[in-house]
Amino acid sequence: MSTGLLLHPLTLHVPPPTSTSNGPPQPFSTAGNHHRHILSLSETCTSMSQLKQLHAFTLRTTFPDETATLFLYGRILQLSSSFFDVSYAFRVFDSIHQENHSSFMWNTLIRACAHDVSRKEEALLLYRKMLGRGKSAPDKHTFPFVLKACAYIFGLSEGKQVHCHVVKHGLSGDVYVNNGLIHLYGSCGCLDLAQKVFNDMTERSLVSWNSMIDALVRAGEYDSALELFRQMQRSFEPDGYTMQSVLSACAGLGSLSLGTWAHAFLLRRCDFDVAMDVLIKNSLIEMYCKCGSLKMGEQVFKGMRKRDLASWNAMILGLATHGRADEALGCFDRMVGKEENVKPNSVTFVAVLTACNHRGMVKKGRQYFDMMVRDYAIKPALEHYGCIIDLAARAGYITEAIDMVTSMPMKPDAVIWRSLLDACCKKGASVQLSEEIATRLIETREDNQSSSGAYVLLSRVYASASRWNDVGIVRKLMTEHGIRKEPGCSSIEINGISHEFFAGDTSHPQTKQIYEHLKVIDDKLRSVGYLPDCSQAPLVDSNNDGSKEYSLRLHSERLAIAFGLISLPPRTPIRVFKNLRVCSDCHEVTKLISKVFNTEIIVRDRVRFHHFKDGSCSCSDYW
Repeated sequence: MSTGLLLHPLTLHVPPPTSTSNGPPQPFSTAGNHHRHILSLSETCTSMSQLKQLHAFTLRTTFPDETATLFLYGRILQLSSSFFDVSYAFRVFDSIHQENHSSFMWNTLIRACAHDVSRKEEALLLYRKMLGRGKSAPDKHTFPFVLKACAYIFGLSEGKQVHCHVVKHGLSGDVYVNNGLIHLYGSCGCLDLAQKVFNDMTERSLVSWNSMIDALVRAGEYDSALELFRQMQRSFEPDGYTMQSVLSACAGLGSLSLGTWAHAFLLRRCDFDVAMDVLIKNSLIEMYCKCGSLKMGEQVFKGMRKRDLASWNAMILGLATHGRADEALGCFDRMVGKEENVKPNSVTFVAVLTACNHRGMVKKGRQYFDMMVRDYAIKPALEHYGCIIDLAARAGYITEAIDMVTSMPMKPDAVIWRSLLDACCKKGASVQLSEEIATRLIETREDNQSSSGAYVLLSRVYASASRWNDVGIVRKLMTEHGIRKEPGCSSIEINGISHEFFAGDTSHPQTKQIYEHLKVIDDKLRSVGYLPDCSQAPLVDSNNDGSKEYSLRLHSERLAIAFGLISLPPRTPIRVFKNLRVCSDCHEVTKLISKVFNTEIIVRDRVRFHHFKDGSCSCSDYW
């Protein structure tokens, strides 16, 4: 390769190589200066094309086994990794004799693989080779990237072995290594181990706090995450990654006031780069949508100067879960249109199918499912099958939904069986079919919630068929098997403080006022013709309609709504977050309350948002 092709627009100011009549040009005699000059040229490389030219020149003009040349190869290896050409980095690495592989070279390649989504497992394989050859020992620069790879593939067993190596090499006090351990254990759901590493650290960096806060958020310990955030602020100024976790915690809690505070905090800090700004805005969209303020989520989305795929996914899903299916599908059409031209991924189609599901758009759901496979070559995952099966079943196509379940390439989970059983209950399917599906649901043995859900839904099937003796048998079976119905729990935020209510709760300091207002609500609803749907309380004494009515009256969301009515100024929107699906009786009651008391009520249940206003709901009574 001629030197004239090198690194345009750069020029190599070196004397020409000496030559003999018997062989190729020989390396420079002034080796030290030559190596330094190549090194200085490497600092100006801006592309793989330039780097390859420099590599070729290095091969022609240096001795391969010289210490200075090996240093240059390490630099070339590092640059090819930074240009994301990991395959070329491997070729450079393999071209170097095994005995000359330094810890720096191993670490560079491990780091490159750890940063490449498709090569995470190779990072672990390289680490094993590094240990096996024994020429270079791992150091404090090795372990963070090996642990990162373990975290990505959820390799808890491998990560624990690496942790043992960390201790063996005397690096258990290194802050960077410990940050990697916290991230590993947090990603693998081992919150106790992550907490132990964090607590034992004598020195912490901002990354240490961010990793621990993120671990708590992943585990659903939102209050603990926010408390740790408060502690962190005594020592460190939060960055974009901190605020992402804080916004996720606010979304998990449904705390609009805390989320709004976090947004105001971010507005005072305008020093994020473009990439981080997009990530933060995406978190804001998700937070507002999950906290029931779709309007603010849309405002953030429309105000973004740059959007990525995650921005569109967050907005489509936000619109879908709030029952605005047509707008969600319109958003998808804009995303894939000529102007935006953003290619959807599997998450996008979960959001799109969710939109169809919440509106009963069976035909459109089938079209989008086919589009996903045909036009975008996306292999349907369990979540996609769950959406389309639930869509068909709830629309009354139960036989078609069951056919989909039997033809799935993977085993159906409890969520799919529960959605089928719920559809059977609502659509009046045969008791025999409901019993068969309930059996399948119980057989999944995924958790107590699956079993309790199966029994509760089956009891409703029996109640709908007026088979009260069978309802009693279900209650007896639940008692014998130690299965408890998951208690309904609803929360409401008043002046920044979250108040939690369980069904029949009497622990709140204002219980007396709440129950007095429940009586006022009851009287007003009866005056406009409300009659309770007792089939929604099948596990209450089947021979006592009075007990059933009283049980319905004390559902957790009714307690929360009553508290909201006595605590908030008139006509202030009431936001309630419930852990279970809203029952049909509470749904009807909340519609009437919104009309009689002239207030908007927003309820987030297990699967979606319901916006109640003027006696109607955004779900159009389809949920």
